[in-house]
Amino acid sequence: MGATLRALRALVLLLGFYLLSLVLLAALIGLDVLVFSWGHGPLTLKVGIISVLLAVPVVRGMTMLRTPKGEDPYGVPVTEADEPRLWALVRELAAAAGTRAPDRILLTGEVNASVSERPRLLGLFPGPRRLTLGVPLLIGLTEAQLRSVLAHEFGHFTGGDTRLSALVVRGRVQIGRVIGQFHAKADDKVAADRARQERKSAERVAKGKKAKRIDTTGVGATYRTMAKIYTAYGKFYLRASLSTARGQEYAADLTAARIAGRDATASALREIPVLSASHNFYLESYATLGLQARLMPPRGEFFGGFGRLLTARELELASLRAELPEEPVGAYDSHPPIAERVRRIEALPADGRADEAKGAALALLTDPARTLAALEDAVVADELLTYPRAEGWEELLDASMAAGLSTARTPLHQALTEYTGQPATLATLMDVIDSGMLWRLAAKLPLSEEAAGAKGRAFREFVRPGLRRWVRTMVLAEFSSRSLLHWEFSWTEPATVRLPGWGSETEDEGPEAALEAAVDAALADHPDTAALRAMLPPATQNV
Repeated sequence: MGATLRALRALVLLLGFYLLSLVLLAALIGLDVLVFSWGHGPLTLKVGIISVLLAVPVVRGMTMLRTPKGEDPYGVPVTEADEPRLWALVRELAAAAGTRAPDRILLTGEVNASVSERPRLLGLFPGPRRLTLGVPLLIGLTEAQLRSVLAHEFGHFTGGDTRLSALVVRGRVQIGRVIGQFHAKADDKVAADRARQERKSAERVAKGKKAKRIDTTGVGATYRTMAKIYTAYGKFYLRASLSTARGQEYAADLTAARIAGRDATASALREIPVLSASHNFYLESYATLGLQARLMPPRGEFFGGFGRLLTARELELASLRAELPEEPVGAYDSHPPIAERVRRIEALPADGRADEAKGAALALLTDPARTLAALEDAVVADELLTYPRAEGWEELLDASMAAGLSTARTPLHQALTEYTGQPATLATLMDVIDSGMLWRLAAKLPLSEEAAGAKGRAFREFVRPGLRRWVRTMVLAEFSSRSLLHWEFSWTEPATVRLPGWGSETEDEGPEAALEAAVDAALADHPDTAALRAMLPPATQNV
């Protein structure tokens, strides 16, 4: 479908909203005229009031002249003087796509790139353009892959997609606004009716009568019926407009392949879902690792550490790239499945450009370290920026684990406090074990129905796995409180604890194995805490 036909369809869909609204207003007026012709009375007045109340949201939606403008995302705006190589690349790709370069470039912390334009008069006249480019893409993509991503975005400009979006978005916003207003009116009516019934119920209770059940069934039904009418048209509107959007994505992919090369475009399409999942994992597991200790990564590493993760996990990520996600297409999806897009691009004839621009896209920046630091200042919450900085990732991990252990409150802590009436400490626990009361204490743990009904050895087997985990946590917390623990940091494996005395011993003979053996002995059928006490600092042994 050409740009002219797409524009015509977008205009028809928008006019359909106005036509639906006019039909509903005409129906309300017709109902008023019909009731008025029957005579004057309370029914005529009531119908007139209802018609006016129903007409207000419709008229408001029709007279919304502007589409609300979203605020700029948080990021770092860069000028041509700041980043000459990046701007040169952007201008080159825009020219190759046959469109105008953006007026602004904004670097963000998201795994995303997009173009936006604020055209005037429903897209008939061009407006300022902005390219939003996520720094994680610069970290994870090669220059060739980045060229493909940007060429794809400029392909939307070439097809007039961004101009037409003004018409499409306006229709979506107006329909959504009317639906929201009708639901809000219905909710207000339900709330008012509930309050009225509650007052009457309170009056009955004050008079010694039984309170009536609050029932708002059917209240606001007229408003919700009107909302359903617009919702039905809204679903049709979305299906029609988003089916066009999927075709636009295929066309933009072809533009990217023409400009950046077939292989670069296919590999970029494979890479972006992997980068997105990896970045989410990185933020949750690494960048925010020190928050519970109120500590931030070294300056610039909040985003910069993502590159270290990608390098360390290259083999793991390679297998993810080979597995294309096969998600089904929903009626309201604006993008086709990645797998189908890759297949279409890889089916194109080879163009001999597989070895172009293999360098890291991050090298396009004049000073990557400065940009990464500036991005933190622009994107990270102000409160987090006040936290001190760790000297390295190892220090950040140690501080985080120490903070977590110092505040650990396991079910064993709660049961121990309830059983002894004292603070839940490791020393108190060992005293309980030595007094022969471990299994009575265990009975106060949260238990499954099967465990609670078990007796003797069966009961002990049920509760022992949980006890083992919780006792180990209490021991580690004791070591940590005395700064005797160290955690081994890794970009590829979970953090590993290193106990005091860890050296060249094998894993089967070192302190960790000794700890596991000591915990097992303390939780045996005939508990013995001697080995556990021998491992602990002197202050903990002297109870």
